[in-house]
Formats: sequence, structure tokens, C-alpha cells
Amino acid sequence: MRVGITDIAARAQVSEATVSRVINRRQGVSRKTRDAVEQAMAELGYERTTQGRLVAVVTDHVSNPFFADVAERIESALAPHGLKTVLCPAFAGGVEQEYDFVSSLVDKGIAAVVFLSASNTVEGADTEAYELLRQRRVPYVGVNGEFADGVAVPVFSTDDLLAAELAVDHLYRLGHRRIGMASGPAGNRPADRRVQGFLAAMSRRGIEDAERWVIRQSYTVEGGQAAVAPLLELGATAVVAASDWMALGAIRGIRRHGRSVPQDVSVVGYDGTAVTEFTDPPLTTVRQPADRLALEVGRSVLALVGNRDVPAGELLFDPELVVRASTAPAPAGG
Repeated sequence: MRVGITDIAARAQVSEATVSRVINRRQGVSRKTRDAVEQAMAELGYERTTQGRLVAVVTDHVSNPFFADVAERIESALAPHGLKTVLCPAFAGGVEQEYDFVSSLVDKGIAAVVFLSASNTVEGADTEAYELLRQRRVPYVGVNGEFADGVAVPVFSTDDLLAAELAVDHLYRLGHRRIGMASGPAGNRPADRRVQGFLAAMSRRGIEDAERWVIRQSYTVEGGQAAVAPLLELGATAVVAASDWMALGAIRGIRRHGRSVPQDVSVVGYDGTAVTEFTDPPLTTVRQPADRLALEVGRSVLALVGNRDVPAGELLFDPELVVRASTAPAPAGG
């Protein structure tokens, strides 16, 4: 038997108008009343309709092809079920922008929010947007970073420790021992974990002073170029970059120092977007599984919107090493 608003109102002992506001996650309902209606919906097996609802995808990496690809794949996973995504670009970790987007959309019938490597990747980020979503019973999930407030929600991440191991292992097998890392800024969870994985991978191979081979910079071409200069001074014959953009910047920096890639210095990127196949040289990279990440995000959002349980906590996905022409055996003495 189909459960309707009248049934829920009777069970929760509230008006049908109140039930409608709760179902549509609108303001004007007390926490106690909202809890009673939500409990009645669960007891009766009511599932919210998804037709015409919006899912906000919040990211500050719109120009990065990897995040654009994931956002597009999330849209493709949700569209057949009546959900439409809206991209919310909170640039440079703009937590205030995130809150502005969330607070503006929460009264528009928004179904869920996906934090795509946004404030969920930043240590100590403001939690105001998450708190608002919890108050209004709007589910949210994260990609590539657990949330700063420690609340257990679904998070889908690439295994950054394994990614670093794959890159270091590839270069080590090519004979490189002076391997440097151009990583993202400290306090960024994916960057910190890639550094952790890099140090562990180097230590397993008997290289104990690996900390001095790590340079922190921004996730940009310019950041990669800036990071490579001190690594070349140390005599690096290979560079592991924390993003494909940083890897391309490293290649530019290596060339501006009169070196060639990969004859003098090998470079490994991270993300694995399609454009890396057409760079000069084609970039060896550790590919994030954009398809699997987006699929699981889509499945979880659909389940959460339908009031079904989804396992909380972080689910890790294995990356893949893609070998191309930017890596080669270490030069003599390397």
C-alpha cells in the first residue's frame, strides 16, 4: 500500500503542511517536530520522491579535468533517476562560498550535497555548512577526504598511500634512488597522505632521509615548476608529483633548468586525466578511478535521498599506474 502525506501526518500527530515542509527539507519546523516526522516516515517505509531535485556538487578544482570528469560522471549516474546536479565552484578552498551555496540551495528542494575535494580535504575547515545540512536533514557525502568535524558520513577516496607506492616502485625499478616529491600544501588531507605514502615507500627501500626530498607547493602548474627547482639542486633524477598539473609544471621547470625529460629527469603525475596522453612527452601518471568513484557517489546519494542506510566512513579505491614516455631508466650515476 502506498504511503502518503496523510498517513505520515497521522502517525507523527502533525499537520500535512508540516509533513510537506519536512519532506521538502524547508525551514520553519522545530528539531523535535522534524525528528517525529522523520521517524514516522521511517516506520511507514516512506521514500522521498527524487523527481526534479537538485544535487549540489561543491568543488574548488573546476579547471582540473579530473574533477570536471568526476562531476560529469556523477551527473550521468543521477540523471536517469530524476536528480540534476548543479556545480558550485568554491575556489581556493572557499569555505564561506561553500556555506553561501549550501544556505542558498537548501530551501530550493535540494536533495543532497557532494563535497568533491572541497573543504572536506582541509584540516580545521569551518563546519558551518555541514551543521546546516544536518539540521535540515539534507544528506551529504565526500570525495577524497573525510570531514573536518569527524561526523561519520560516506566518503569515497582514492588510496593515496598506494598511489605513492606505485609511483616510487616504478621509479625505483628504473634505477632511480634520488627521487623527489612535489606535493600539495600541508593541511590538505590528500597531499598529506601522499607524502606519508611517499616517505613509507622510500623507507621500505632503504632511503631514510626522504623528508628532505619533499617540497610542498600549490596544486598548480606554477606550483610544480617552483617545487622542482630545489629538487634539482639536491640532484633528483626523478619527481613524483601530487597532481598532473604539478607534473606538467615540473616538466617545464626541468626544461628551463636545461635538463630534459625523461633522459635527465623522470616525472610521474597523479590523477590520470585523458589530456596526459597528449602532453610532450606523454605523462606517466597514477590514475584515479574516476568512473568507480562517481558510480559509488551516485549510488549512495540515491540511497540517502530515498532514506535508505548507507555505510558511513571512508571507502578506498585502488589507483592504477599508467606508464608513458615521461619516465625512463635513471641516467648514469643516478
